[in-house]
Order: sequence, then C-alpha cells, then structure tokens
Amino acid sequence: MYDVAGKTAVVTGAANGIGLGMCRSFAEAGMNVVMADIEQARLDTAVAELVGKGHQAIGVVTDVSEESQIQRLADAALDSYGGVHVVSNNAGIGIGGEVDEMSLDDWKWTMDVDLWSVIYGVRTFLPILKQQGEGHITATSSMAGLLSGPVLGAYHVAKHGVVALMDTVRIELAIAKSDVRASVLCPGPIDTDITKSERNRPTSLTEHETSDLEERFWTNLSNSLAAGMDPDDVGHLVLDAVMNERFWILTHPKEFIPLIERRLDHIKADHAHRS
Repeated sequence: MYDVAGKTAVVTGAANGIGLGMCRSFAEAGMNVVMADIEQARLDTAVAELVGKGHQAIGVVTDVSEESQIQRLADAALDSYGGVHVVSNNAGIGIGGEVDEMSLDDWKWTMDVDLWSVIYGVRTFLPILKQQGEGHITATSSMAGLLSGPVLGAYHVAKHGVVALMDTVRIELAIAKSDVRASVLCPGPIDTDITKSERNRPTSLTEHETSDLEERFWTNLSNSLAAGMDPDDVGHLVLDAVMNERFWILTHPKEFIPLIERRLDHIKADHAHRS
C-alpha cells in the first residue's frame, strides 16, 4: 500500500467537481495539495476552504492547454513543497456537436484541454516521479473513453486517447519495473458542471450554435448528471486506487461493465460473420 501522508498531490481542474473532490480526499489523508484551475475566483474559494480546515494547499491559475503553464505548475509545486508524489490530470471540457458539423476550432479546443493537457502532464510530471523512484500519476477519462455515442464525438475521441495514453504509461512503467504507478479514472454520471463548459470558451473562438439533437442530448445529460454521484465520493475512489495501486477506476462498474462487454460481443460477432 502506498502511504500518502505528508506527500504532495497536484490536481488540475481542482476548483470544483471531481477535481475538488480529489483535493478534499488527498488533504484529509494528510497530503499537501497543489490546486490548478483556469478560474481564479473558484480556485481561490476552493483553496480557502481547505486551508480553513487546517490543510496545506496552494492554488495556481493554470490553462492546461498550454504546456508552458503545466511546467509552471510543476515548478510551483516543487518550490512550495519540495516534491510531487501524486498527479491527477483531471481538467476537462465537454463541447457538443455532430462530427461533421462541429467547427474545427471546437475540435481543437476539446483536444487541447481533454487530451493534450494530459500528454503535457505526463511529459512534465512523469520524469519527476521516476527520478524520485516513487509516486502515482492519474488522468481523468470517462465512460466516453470506453464507449461511444452521439453529439460528443470530439469528447469521445479525446477520452479514448486518455485511456490509451495511461494504459501505455502503465505498461511502460511495468516493463521498467518502476515503483511509479498509473491509473485512469472513467467516471459515469457525476454531479459536476461539465455541461457548462462554455463558460470557459476562449474569447478567440466564435460561439457554438446548438442543433435540436444537441439540445435534447444536453437536457438529458444535465438531468443525468444532476442525479449522479457526489464528486467527493469520486475523490475517495481515486485516493483508494492510489493507495492500493490500482489502474482502473470506474465509478459505476455494475452499470457500465455490461455495456463494455456488449461492445466486445459486437466485435466478436462482426469477426465471426466475416469469417
């Protein structure tokens, strides 16, 4: 079991939702927490909450789509606490659009935040963990990283990429017989603000016009998320996976594993048909 007490965690997308849930769990386990988010006001509030409860926490405003800002985040963590032991690449957005109608700017924004930020995080923090000879790196994917559906094509592509990236990290660490571990979080419905990602749309991008299909999809998704798991419960699951060195973190295994198995059945059925 990995003992996290007295060690340092870095969490992106830390000002609310799953990221804040992770920060609360890490802090309660005795960790120093470096909280990164693009929203200054929410970040200040989140840091004040943890500090007010007697925890060690700092905030670093970070645009995770910029590699230089991820590096600045790592520098801030090392300067403040002398090391980094748990890294949660969690920041993400959800932008809708049918695949052939979604603007390339929105495709790029989604990839920059949901996939490239994780690539930057791995490239920046994994060498630090390897040099220390210990630590754990995680990334937040989604059930959308294991299954697919309409309207969120760019999101699905990015989240599938996160699963592939982190599984590759796991395999390479195992080959190297490293004591560093990796995990991927694949949440189902969680009570978060991801459907309100437009609030952080870069000013350089034009506003996105939603279709009737998107409107119906977002209404259903928003209702599902509002009734979803508490982000603090997700934080506890991530902490448990880190301490017990588990790779897969699924929030709703009973509901979604049968759907994943059904996808494999479709693959087998197609292969059998062609054979």
